[in-house]
Amino acid sequence: MVTAYCVKCKKKVEIKNPQKVTLKNKKPATKGTCPDCGTKVFRIGG
Repeated sequence: MVTAYCVKCKKKVEIKNPQKVTLKNKKPATKGTCPDCGTKVFRIGG
């Protein structure tokens, strides 16, 4: 279970369809969508 902060819902949510990505500085991150409103959410650090 990976969580991220949704700016639209103003709360922490579980990421729907999480995808591992690597930033320009080689740091790991996770991106996906909010299950409640469908907004893109992002979490740095895996």
